[in-house]
Amino acid sequence: MSSKDWLEKDFYAVLGVNKSASPDEIKKAYRKLARDLHPDRNPGNKEAEEKFKAASEAYDVLADDKKRKEYDEMRSLFGSGAFRRGARPGGGTQFDPSDLFGGFSGAAGGGAGADRRFGGTGFSDIFSSIFSGGGAGGPGPAAARRGPQRGRDVETEVTLDFVQAVRGTTLPLTLRTPGACDTCRGSGAKPGTTPRSCPKCQGTGMISSNQGSFSFSEPCRDCQGSGSIVDEKCPECRGSGGVTKTRTINVRFPAGVADGQRIRLSGRGEPGDRGGSAGDLYVQVKVRPDELFGRSGDDLTLAVPISMAEAVLGTDLKVPTLDGPVTLRVPAGTPSGRKLRARGKGVVRKEGQAGDLIVTVDVQIPAVVSDEARDALEKFAKLTPPPGRERLDARMRRAG
Repeated sequence: MSSKDWLEKDFYAVLGVNKSASPDEIKKAYRKLARDLHPDRNPGNKEAEEKFKAASEAYDVLADDKKRKEYDEMRSLFGSGAFRRGARPGGGTQFDPSDLFGGFSGAAGGGAGADRRFGGTGFSDIFSSIFSGGGAGGPGPAAARRGPQRGRDVETEVTLDFVQAVRGTTLPLTLRTPGACDTCRGSGAKPGTTPRSCPKCQGTGMISSNQGSFSFSEPCRDCQGSGSIVDEKCPECRGSGGVTKTRTINVRFPAGVADGQRIRLSGRGEPGDRGGSAGDLYVQVKVRPDELFGRSGDDLTLAVPISMAEAVLGTDLKVPTLDGPVTLRVPAGTPSGRKLRARGKGVVRKEGQAGDLIVTVDVQIPAVVSDEARDALEKFAKLTPPPGRERLDARMRRAG
């Protein structure tokens, strides 16, 4: 992205947020736009596709604290007209070199005042991509701009079944993202032709003009800062060198992946520019709940109802697991809510570690019983004193 883009594009307006928006507000606004404008939801809609690209471009800058700070400072300085072409001391726009070097005490290097004025980044950090110092050696901004550029990161979302998340799975994931045009191999030129070097900027992509003690560089308007001119445009990408592509990749989700977890796939995002590395792909995982099992870390949970007689007398309880049924012993006199443990029947990690299945017994009291069952219960009640009431009975006797 050229410095011209930063000066001319209002990324806050693109995302529909205020300049003071928090990172969470920026992220929320981008996700909403990405969902609404995604090419999958708007097939063949060029306007939506362009807005989708603009939103991605804006988010790429505003989601990065360092880029956002530099973007805000650059637009603030240029918005005042201080460095606009034609600005001169005493003219229509005010320009005072002390505004830039207020923190310098005649020293050649940056001082503490400069760091405070520019948020600790210093003069050279902010303007290294804008100004080429008069007579200074070393590569200029055009060289830095025309170097390899890393591709943007891509974010998507996938929903897994409960069992898929517990055991792990590999799924094909189809994405529609910008990529190099296959017809012109990213050059933007019609097959059989090649772009020519821009005669105005001699292929540097930048035009310099003197402003007093500074040499101000800006993107060449003839070639839009690319350094080359395409006379016959590629019919597929219309000279842009890039198209929206559909690609399918296989994504491995490890055993035990949790709802809300974010998986990073290095180098699977948008391809880089001018030989730069590709961005990363981030996959946000959502897990559908299971009708029987719950989950707590690496342990699976299960609630199982038992009868009052089973709780009193004890029983062998057969329960399901993801690997087939197992039998647990319910001790005699088990209260409702007691937890039983089936070792190793939870989430099995790649390292061989395994969680457990935690079974909570729920003693069910029948609302309706037969006459025979009532007679048996009444006999049971006479033979079994109420549990744990001795202290209550003693207190009531003393009170009486």
